[in-house]
Amino acid sequence: MEKLRLGILGLGEGRSTMSGALQSEHIELVQICDLNEELGRKRMKEFDFQAYTQRYEDLLENPSIEAIAIYTPDHLHATHIKQALEHDKHVICTKPFIDNLADANELLSLAERTGKRVFVGQSSRFFEPMKKQRVDFEEGLIGDLITIEGYYHADHRWFLEKPWSLQSSFKWLYGGLSHPVDFIRWYLPNIEEVMGYGMLSANGRKGGLQNADTMHFILKAEDGRVARVSGAYTGPVQPVTRDSEMSCILRGTEGCSQADYMDLRYAITDRTGEERMLTWEHKLKHYFRFEGKSHHAGEYQNYLEHFAKAIRENTPAFPDMKEGIGTIALLQAMDESLATGKPVRPHDLLTKYSVNL
Repeated sequence: MEKLRLGILGLGEGRSTMSGALQSEHIELVQICDLNEELGRKRMKEFDFQAYTQRYEDLLENPSIEAIAIYTPDHLHATHIKQALEHDKHVICTKPFIDNLADANELLSLAERTGKRVFVGQSSRFFEPMKKQRVDFEEGLIGDLITIEGYYHADHRWFLEKPWSLQSSFKWLYGGLSHPVDFIRWYLPNIEEVMGYGMLSANGRKGGLQNADTMHFILKAEDGRVARVSGAYTGPVQPVTRDSEMSCILRGTEGCSQADYMDLRYAITDRTGEERMLTWEHKLKHYFRFEGKSHHAGEYQNYLEHFAKAIRENTPAFPDMKEGIGTIALLQAMDESLATGKPVRPHDLLTKYSVNL
């Protein structure tokens, strides 16, 4: 397969993308970009890769680049995606896809007009336990889905050392909870209504956070099935021998499965009653390549290759732009429910902005 020629914008989170691209047989990293020259020089030294620029225009105008991977602050995503599409580039954009549904229609129209592909980097779908869980589900091993539970509970007080995390614009709802919310939409894409409560914990308040760091939600699909999702980000957690920071639990008519994130663990009780547990410790170095487990470059490599293959073979690659916009509508409905204490319908928000998915 011909390699996908990639440019990367944003070298904070884009660090994992650099690692994934440079270690992949299916990606050719052409150029990287960040406004912060100090960070750019750090990445050049770290990866022994010298094609760096401070100007996004250099990536846009580089004829060797087929696709641009975007890892900039959330409020800049729509602008950077638009510019990439206008310059005839495919796009990979980290979650959350955009931060304002008012931008959705222009991007949908632009992608249709240019014929370029847009992929949303919901990395957690591309982690080994979650991939296995999806395969088993599609093979019918747990029967029909009854309900799904997703959570992301982590002691991320270290994250509060980043000055921008203490700004009013930063919300764990989008920065963290978007991962298990994506699990929900993967299996129940048509969420009709959501209701939730949240609070700013004593630890979060002490650390300087301005928005909720502890949240619990109930979601109802159009067909009547329900799901729940929760997040807590500034308190101690159990060790992985008893818990996992992030999990996806599927309960079906004939079985149940649980995919645990950080410890690469998956368990299923299938329709025969057989209980199995799998781990992928031999792949720890693929997924976690830097300090501790704060970066998980293996997932990024997995989804880069998934997107590259889809482009070369002209096959679907999900989550795509429409799915990314649907997830944003759900997250904004969840945000509104926290603010009002009332149930909110994502469809009402899409209607407000005349977005038709």
